[in-house]
Amino acid sequence: MNRKTLWAFVSALALCAATLPAWAQSPATNFPERPVKIIVPFAPGAGTDAMGRLVAQKLGEVMGGTFVVDNKVGASGAIGTQYVAQQPADGYTLLLVASPFTTVAASLPTAGYDPLRHFAPVGMIASGPLVWAANTSLPANNMRELVALAKQRPGALNYGSAGAGGVNHLVLELLKSKTGTYITHIPYRGVAPATMDMIAGQVQLVTGTIPALLPFIKDGRVKPLAVTSAKRSSALPDVPSMTEAGYPGIDVVNYFALMAPAGTPVAVIDKLNLAINKLVLLPEVVARFKADAVEAAPGSPALLGHFIEADYRAWRNVVSMQNLKIE
Repeated sequence: MNRKTLWAFVSALALCAATLPAWAQSPATNFPERPVKIIVPFAPGAGTDAMGRLVAQKLGEVMGGTFVVDNKVGASGAIGTQYVAQQPADGYTLLLVASPFTTVAASLPTAGYDPLRHFAPVGMIASGPLVWAANTSLPANNMRELVALAKQRPGALNYGSAGAGGVNHLVLELLKSKTGTYITHIPYRGVAPATMDMIAGQVQLVTGTIPALLPFIKDGRVKPLAVTSAKRSSALPDVPSMTEAGYPGIDVVNYFALMAPAGTPVAVIDKLNLAINKLVLLPEVVARFKADAVEAAPGSPALLGHFIEADYRAWRNVVSMQNLKIE
């Protein structure tokens, strides 16, 4: 085939591809052709909601489409999560997930969804640690002193969480399982009331996101003991990591990611993933992440899938080891 004939052949192929009927084209060719809903399974104004709205705005800018946030609240995120699992697998309904996506499924038999079977990973957005914080009168200034005190006074220390089965609860159970200690868990409806009670001395300990606790750390009303991850946070550069604190087996982060219903076309997922990996590196997004004490976490759908599976199975193991019965 000479060059002239070859060029004519290639041109004909291109023309055929351009005029293929809709059913013969890739589902990602013109995606998104209509508004995409990002379901946030928590209330407006919460940290997950703020992240969802940022991602929706930037995805629209990067992909040239319309992305809208829809809050479907209830059951520690399970209501919205179940809703997305039941939607058509076409990429037009996505789920903005955070740590409850795996902790609730691991700890609550009534969660009503399986994070591994019912969803397809799209892309990780960002992640960051929690911080262990204590009442200023607690006679422990680091994690080793806390563990020693808990062993001396089993059950005497009270720990407030954002609710049973959440990451704030399970990170306590992980510490207890690793150290052989008993600290009394008191669930609250959110980290804010638990923090207020800690400041008042009703409980001695909490964990929470760094932005939630940083104002109280800065004004000296609570003292930080460690961040929950294996490395330090730039938002609290003087606070040791769990590895530095002497507990390298504890590495817990809160994460934000996008998931789609299982069966969503790979081409659509790949197109969304490419856009996510672009938006998380935009200067204005990086600045926003820094203010929220999280870091961009670009990567492939497969990488997110491995993370979700490992996180889910690790929390199931903690629930089993601690014989937790959460209803």
